[in-house]
Amino acid sequence: MDVFEAIHGRRSIRAYTSDPVPEEDLKRILEAAIAAPSAGNRQPWEFVVVRDQEQKHKLADAALGQSFIEEAPVAIVVCANFPRTVRVYGERARRLYCIQDTAAAVQNIHLAAYALGYGTCWVGAFDDERVAEVIGCPKDVRPVAIIPIGKPAEKPSATPRLPLNKVVHRERF
Repeated sequence: MDVFEAIHGRRSIRAYTSDPVPEEDLKRILEAAIAAPSAGNRQPWEFVVVRDQEQKHKLADAALGQSFIEEAPVAIVVCANFPRTVRVYGERARRLYCIQDTAAAVQNIHLAAYALGYGTCWVGAFDDERVAEVIGCPKDVRPVAIIPIGKPAEKPSATPRLPLNKVVHRERF
């Protein structure tokens, strides 16, 4: 699949079939995630793969009741491992670089999953502490996103985007 087709064709999916996600496909998706760029190549990401129904239920509950998380065959919780980058770049790494780096990995997950025929949704609305507790996060690791993955049971249409002339500036704002 062409990268532009993946970028423009991917949609946020909130309904999934019960078809499983084979381990080989999951491995390819995770390999795409770790191919993301990161500040100083520090790679601060950690991925918790959740297939257990009870664990997914707890994640959905911690994500303000977003039940589609537990309906997907698998969910990946993407976390930022702060010490990995902070020891080189200090506080700016905690505030910015770790978030940028994990966001790049999240985007790669979405595009790779779409290219393999799966649907995903970027879930960022959740109680950080509860999600960390559910997945057993170490003290210096923070959940950044929950990504349910499965075969789509819906086909949402494209959402409107602001035109380039409203968001692109040349030389100065």
